[in-house]
Amino acid sequence: MSDIDTLKAEVRKLNAKATQAKMDLHDLSEELPTDWQRIPAVAQAAFDAHAALMDARQRLAAAQPA
Repeated sequence: MSDIDTLKAEVRKLNAKATQAKMDLHDLSEELPTDWQRIPAVAQAAFDAHAALMDARQRLAAAQPA
């Protein structure tokens, strides 16, 4: 598997993780005020997932030929 294929697979995996984190945050917001104490942890997980996805997308863009 080439480096680009590996990066594409990583982006797909991270995209799924970021989408799930977004949905977890959305679900939590709909349940408020129940479990309001979980806001920081769920928000941090969503932030981290999206940051990792953006980093992987940038690395993929840099690795692809112009």
